Amino acid sequence: MAESIATNLIGFDQIPQTIPHFCIESFRRNNKPDALAFKLGEVWQKISGPDAIERVRRIALGLKSLGVQSGDRIAIISENRPEWSLADLAILSLRAVNVPIYTTQAVDQIRYILEDSGAKMLFISGKKLLKHAEEAIRSVETIEKLIIFDDEAKPKNDKRALALSEVVSHGEKNDCNESFEELLDLVKAEDLATIIYTSGTTGEPKGVMLSHGCFTSNIDSISKGLPIKNTDRSLAVLPLSHIFERTVFYVLCANGVSINYCASFDQLATHLHEVKPTIMTAVPRLFEQVYHKIVKKGKSAGGMKTKLFDWSLDVGQDYWAAKDKHESISPLLAAKHAFASRLVYSKWRAGVGGKIRFFVSGGAPLSKKLSYAFLAAGIPILQGYGMTEACIVCANRPEDNKVGSIGKPFDGIEMRVADADGEILIRGGNVMQGYHNKPEDTDKALDAEGFYHTGDVGYVDEDGHFYVTDRIKDLFKLSNGKYVAPLQVESLLKQSPLISQPVVVGSGRKQVGALIVPDWDALKDALRNEGIGAEGSREELCENPHIIKFVQRDAVDLTRELSDYERVKRVYLLPREFSIDKGEMTPTLKIKRSVIDEKYEEAIDEICGS
Repeated sequence: MAESIATNLIGFDQIPQTIPHFCIESFRRNNKPDALAFKLGEVWQKISGPDAIERVRRIALGLKSLGVQSGDRIAIISENRPEWSLADLAILSLRAVNVPIYTTQAVDQIRYILEDSGAKMLFISGKKLLKHAEEAIRSVETIEKLIIFDDEAKPKNDKRALALSEVVSHGEKNDCNESFEELLDLVKAEDLATIIYTSGTTGEPKGVMLSHGCFTSNIDSISKGLPIKNTDRSLAVLPLSHIFERTVFYVLCANGVSINYCASFDQLATHLHEVKPTIMTAVPRLFEQVYHKIVKKGKSAGGMKTKLFDWSLDVGQDYWAAKDKHESISPLLAAKHAFASRLVYSKWRAGVGGKIRFFVSGGAPLSKKLSYAFLAAGIPILQGYGMTEACIVCANRPEDNKVGSIGKPFDGIEMRVADADGEILIRGGNVMQGYHNKPEDTDKALDAEGFYHTGDVGYVDEDGHFYVTDRIKDLFKLSNGKYVAPLQVESLLKQSPLISQPVVVGSGRKQVGALIVPDWDALKDALRNEGIGAEGSREELCENPHIIKFVQRDAVDLTRELSDYERVKRVYLLPREFSIDKGEMTPTLKIKRSVIDEKYEEAIDEICGS
């Protein structure tokens, strides 16, 4: 049954179904003094709705005067900042195509994306990223203009370079010659809006082609499904180059939410305190880090404070485990939870600004333990699901939040589980047009009925909630023929404060093992508390049998409830985190398992049996 019409979008069905029409209409309708905001130095700078429209207008007309035409590819590589979104809306207002690039993308991948897309211009934030991408830019012949957000970062020895302020000046001069409204009216729902290159754990990136209609149908669906208010405040911390935050920006913008930009995770704690967001998106890695910091602080308090902290964690787990299973809550447990909420969990709420109504989490599984902990603190996390090829597909709702699931599909989106292999299939207006320059890959991904084959394995329960168990390509078979889903095991291991990055291994071997990068600060503190020496280099500590057993004990305990063949039997410690630079992770921080398997083959043989 279709969900009710989103109040904030009443009348939007009467305007063209394009991204700039939706965002500009919202800026105009809501007329907020803080439609967008960013921190410059110590002061938050606010951009009103009318000012945002005017900036988009001037950038668009400036680009038009520089030769941008319908269908031209314009790339952006930048941290989160208002200029990212304003340039994006300006590009789309000209029927041009935005090609976002991750700031963490390797140079050869930047070159590939620019060449494969045929990018005509490139927006780039400042000196740091210009230096990073310089080698790639130099060799791409199609790039006619480099547009730098920061005036002072404009290179003097490159004739192609312009500051964004110069583009705006071109737009002001061109305002009397071109009508922005007439240009905007040419944009159609079926027009290509963006080519987003998947980070790809194997092979070269694929350019996903999404139309304006893909996004506006998603805006409509999500706005019906989630209680978004035009009085809400959000903090954009995930990269706008990623489909999740990009789609969320459009959804929140259309709903009149005030959007505050966070350029890096280093600024997050301060920005949360100052912005006091009411809704926000994040990924499990962020919640894991926050949780482990809180636990570390609580454990280090000592005496009665630590006892109260531990007691509160246990009460929270019991309370929400019962609620999640729809079991009755005894008056005593309810009273305990209320006491823990007042004395302990109130500090958690203050840590995320004190006003949060809900988080939406995506990108990877979030363990039940972490979900229960945040729910106990009065910080609901709604697990969702999506991908570049289909934007945001489903999520739990505040009134129907089943921990461990990815929720139910949003209105107008079909999800089904294939009978043959359990693969999750998706169909709807949110699904991509196809892969750029890759017709064979498109044919493999989109079937004759219009379903997108996600490559994820999962199931649906009797209430219609979907669950993802793993990626088809990540499942591995032990030598005894049993299949293991590593993502599920890794989500359990991440509950340990001692573990920063786990990779579950064992393909073709006798048993399951885990390559583990410890949280070195937490591990050293824990070792000292147990009277175990923690001196020496990380490499030396990784080879210390007492320390290996110490971490292994956590891994074994956390996977004890799994089937015997799925349990982690042994671990191998690594001194440094897996990284993008070493080719071990994608720009979206997904592990490249084939690379890990090859690079650590001897270690895997040692702990899993060859």
